[in-house]
Amino acid sequence: MASKIGLTAAAVVLIVAGGVATLAVRPPELLKVGANFGAKIVCSNVFIAGRDGQTVLADDVQAPGHPALKYLKVSVDQQRKTVRAQFFGFIGDGMAAYRPGTGCAAVPDGDVALASQYQFKPIPIWAPSPNVPWPTGALAETNPAVQALLEQDALAGPGMRGMAVIHRGRLIAQRYGAGFSAATPLLGWSMTKTVTAALVGMQVADGKLSLQRSGFWPQDDPRARITVAQLMSMTSGLRYTEAYGDVSDVTRMLYLEPDMSAFTAAQPAEAAPGSKWNYSSGSTVLLSRIWQRAAAGDAAVQGPDATSAGILALPHNRLFAPLGMNSAVMEADARGNLVGSSYMYASTLDWARFGQFLLQDGVWQGKHILPDGFVDGMREVAPASNGQYGQGQVWRRGPAGDTPEGQNPDARFQLPADTYWMQGHDGQSIAIVPSQQLVVVRLGLTPRRLLYQPQPLLAAVVKSVQQ
Repeated sequence: MASKIGLTAAAVVLIVAGGVATLAVRPPELLKVGANFGAKIVCSNVFIAGRDGQTVLADDVQAPGHPALKYLKVSVDQQRKTVRAQFFGFIGDGMAAYRPGTGCAAVPDGDVALASQYQFKPIPIWAPSPNVPWPTGALAETNPAVQALLEQDALAGPGMRGMAVIHRGRLIAQRYGAGFSAATPLLGWSMTKTVTAALVGMQVADGKLSLQRSGFWPQDDPRARITVAQLMSMTSGLRYTEAYGDVSDVTRMLYLEPDMSAFTAAQPAEAAPGSKWNYSSGSTVLLSRIWQRAAAGDAAVQGPDATSAGILALPHNRLFAPLGMNSAVMEADARGNLVGSSYMYASTLDWARFGQFLLQDGVWQGKHILPDGFVDGMREVAPASNGQYGQGQVWRRGPAGDTPEGQNPDARFQLPADTYWMQGHDGQSIAIVPSQQLVVVRLGLTPRRLLYQPQPLLAAVVKSVQQ
């Protein structure tokens, strides 16, 4: 009997050991997503934002994320500028690498050498003087009443990391969370989509791209009818699932695919172009690929790579530098596609500079960077979006909070009718109100389940500046 028990115990040990070995060699895709996500977030915050890796793991990856992430361990190699993440220290094998100019990339295939080729040496951007008024400098003209609103925790919301209010081109209030400052670059998540729309507009201004351009797939492919405008308004008709917390199209694209645009370009059509609205980070990644290739003289979304250091540097040299956005970094994936859907880091005041740039219809210090009226076109209602989305990667309504599906979450706050929004995952928002010459930035780490809405803050600021 004892020998039988011993054999049974040994069998159990072998089965468990075999299972562990299998997990280490062939982990489930969800664990690989989690490991690459953890490596990527830690990498960007260490090498772009200058934060401590273990603090980022605890605060940015584990605290707000899937319960399994608490078993994730990361190691930061300061010399090689890489981050490795594994569950229990041996499962998942997530990898991310930092490149000058293009930030960090998840490297799901492990080819760090190839991913590291996609970089450039940024030209210096003048540092805003603390003695010169914003936006040229960093000097605020504080409005005590508006500053008092930002100091109210209920309006700022849980997990707030940076806030700024711009009125009539002046910085009138700002606030930062514990451990963060005006100099800390913060991830905008999907607010990056609106920056991509501006980069598309710059190619339109250069005469290298048209909003009505199509033909990005072979002529006999029904997807060849998809236009730039339809990708901009999220009405391409491509099949794409934007769901987090599991392995979906968006998490696969961001954390399992080294070439994000190739993954999205391979998605089939599920509706006629222009007939269905479907929010898709993949559409914006395709727009990034399109404008990059247009700038290089080839606007196909498939085929040999056309990325060069000069193209990768274009956002920095032609948009961020002129606006004085000295902290801004738009990151590229492991194959040199700028991840214009999700990955731009910038300080609170640099995000505010971009919001002010939109408020001024793409004009900065008298120079027209975007075509006349382009921003007005961006905020026109997208077809089939039920009024919630614009035609240029902006929202016509603020975050939903606990608003019932199908209802306008802004309605009960009596916001000005011309308000439009940049929005990003985990509580990022920029409200732009042309009629009030107002930009309100709110950044942080605030999971959607907390139901925070920035609309009460905006309503209070509008009322205050009107008095």
